[in-house]
Amino acid sequence: MNKPHPRDSRADACGEAKLTVLGGRDILFVMAAEAEYGPHLRKRFDPFMTGVGPVEAAVELTAALAALDRRERLPDLVVSLGSAGSRILEQTEIYQAISVSYRDMDASPLGFEKGATPFLDLPATVPLPLRISGIRQASLSTGANIVSGPAYDAIAADMVDMESYACLRACMRFDVPLVVLRGISDGKAELHHIDDWTETLHVIDDRLALAVDRLGEALADGLLKL
Repeated sequence: MNKPHPRDSRADACGEAKLTVLGGRDILFVMAAEAEYGPHLRKRFDPFMTGVGPVEAAVELTAALAALDRRERLPDLVVSLGSAGSRILEQTEIYQAISVSYRDMDASPLGFEKGATPFLDLPATVPLPLRISGIRQASLSTGANIVSGPAYDAIAADMVDMESYACLRACMRFDVPLVVLRGISDGKAELHHIDDWTETLHVIDDRLALAVDRLGEALADGLLKL
């Protein structure tokens, strides 16, 4: 099994964004919150933490990639991973996003498609072309709000998070491909407290680690074309 190791991580000059060698490639693992970074993932990589939400993710990841670009050390791949909500997908299961949309954007009163950013040559739903064999696939919606209960009625995607679309836009700025891996932490019942989110994160940590191992195998075997 092709597992990354912490000693393969290499920090940039500021000690902030570290690249992990996985399957012979330089990978930047990106996460939002320490609560999602459990003991199984800690054995595999040292992530770049952006903070929660699309604004923090866009600002921090863009700054990190710019710093790496100045040193000619851009990663071969960015992997955004963590938890997501869904009322239709299997709880604690891991999914790779096959597309991502930005649910906060709505310029439809001006005649633009809901979800499409005005004057930006991108569709409302942006496909993510890379696929890891053996990991379930789902569409993803990113926004600044926690989705719970009836709020899912307005979501067309299979699952929701708060950072992936922002990560995608940062990666597009530097022409770096993105893979998004999410474990379903909530959505079947309405959220009332932070414990409703954190309750199953230890299970998701274990399963995300196995997904990272599968990613490494796909890279090493040349099954994931970057």
